[in-house]
Amino acid sequence: MDLISSPSRELRQATHATFLIEGGFERLLELLERQLSNMFQYDQAEDRKHLLAGLNLAMSRTQLCFSHIELKRYHYEGACLFNPFHSGQYCIFLYYLSHALACQGAMNLADRVYYLNRALNSVDLFHQVNLPDVFCVEHPLGSVIGRAQIGDFFFFSQGVTVGGNKNEYPVIGRHVSMLSNSKVIGKSVIGDNVILSANSYVKDAIIPSNSIVFGQDRQLIIKENKGQLMTAVFSTNAT
Repeated sequence: MDLISSPSRELRQATHATFLIEGGFERLLELLERQLSNMFQYDQAEDRKHLLAGLNLAMSRTQLCFSHIELKRYHYEGACLFNPFHSGQYCIFLYYLSHALACQGAMNLADRVYYLNRALNSVDLFHQVNLPDVFCVEHPLGSVIGRAQIGDFFFFSQGVTVGGNKNEYPVIGRHVSMLSNSKVIGKSVIGDNVILSANSYVKDAIIPSNSIVFGQDRQLIIKENKGQLMTAVFSTNAT
């Protein structure tokens, strides 16, 4: 699979907050190993070296991502906060970890971490899918994010689907929000600053930038997002 691309200069420059792990790194490692051991086979000697290597990259990507999220539980006294018992945060972290492991070639362990994320958070974020450097989830139960090209500042909630149709996959711009039970399928192109409203369904369609989308497939209603509304998730200087 492709290696992880480097974050843009703008994203790197904006990442300056201290990163705190609630309970500390050793507790996080202990939690991960216990979960993997209880649910699957886990070889303390062989798997741990891959896990530690994957954690280095996963923690770096998690810090970068969280530094751009404005939700209050992602920050504490000016620092970025990672709470493994916040399901949305743990979901994002487990995706980054599974993806890092896959890029390292530790595919069997990547599969187990991916499966752990599915089991704990009821969300399907396969490690072969390239999610952006900055994205956020809220109550992502039942969501499936498949192969697509997705820009930064992507947000989705419960029951969301991104997937293919006849071997064609979506291209999704920056600052796109998918609200509950919305779907983007096939050869769709979603511009920047777009909100897909609850229960909307876009299939093989082009949605211009600065739009709000309602409706289903061939009966779509596309309204101009005149105020460039976005979900209040990411920092206001995110571009």
